[in-house]
Amino acid sequence: MAWEAGKQLRLWAQGVKRDGVTLWFAAKCPGTPWYAKALGAFVVAYALSPIDLIPDFIPVLGYLDDVLLLPVLIWLTVKLLPEEVLNDCRQQADAWMQKQGSKPRSTAGLVLVVAVWMAAAALVYVALRGVF
Repeated sequence: MAWEAGKQLRLWAQGVKRDGVTLWFAAKCPGTPWYAKALGAFVVAYALSPIDLIPDFIPVLGYLDDVLLLPVLIWLTVKLLPEEVLNDCRQQADAWMQKQGSKPRSTAGLVLVVAVWMAAAALVYVALRGVF
């Protein structure tokens, strides 16, 4: 029973990983609606970023984005894609992952995460400066 649940969880995680790469291809596909491209570009930039918004070494919260936030955003974006675009991009993602052996990296995601951290640090600085 537990073995079967672990296997299903592993398959689900592989599907989420594949769909993250699927969105990478969908963002470049002309058949993808603009709103799906916009959300997909954000999700892909974050999902493929070499660093996380919430670092994994922070207990519980560190894995929150990996376990909840990203799968929900990937699922939502996949639901916005037309069926033919989704199928084509999933095939491209499967071929990419089989050939490359890993997911691509996103420099834009790295820049996005660093920008969010810098903005948060600036807000904290301004707030503390007003207090002291």
